[in-house]
Amino acid sequence: MFLDVVFYLASAVLDLLWWAVLLAVVVQMLIQFGVLDTRNRVVWTIADFLYRVTEPLFSRVRRVLPNFGPVDLAPLAVLLLITAGKMLLGATANALLRSGMYF
Repeated sequence: MFLDVVFYLASAVLDLLWWAVLLAVVVQMLIQFGVLDTRNRVVWTIADFLYRVTEPLFSRVRRVLPNFGPVDLAPLAVLLLITAGKMLLGATANALLRSGMYF
């Protein structure tokens, strides 16, 4: 029962992070193309929140990835890592179920 909660919360956090990365990319693209104006307080607040949530992940990935000039592949790499983490989480829960260590 306790592990159900742990696996559910871990999966929910990874899902929320996945959506935060996707929203951060979309918001930044809309700001760059001039569709959204950061002088608007609501837009600035949302963009700032998404930046603060995702930038620590992006900066760590950017240190590892080669520089591709104006193309930033860090969000794509983060999305792939989050998906791999979800798959690993599911495989771990499945392995625990099959071994009888988790009911």
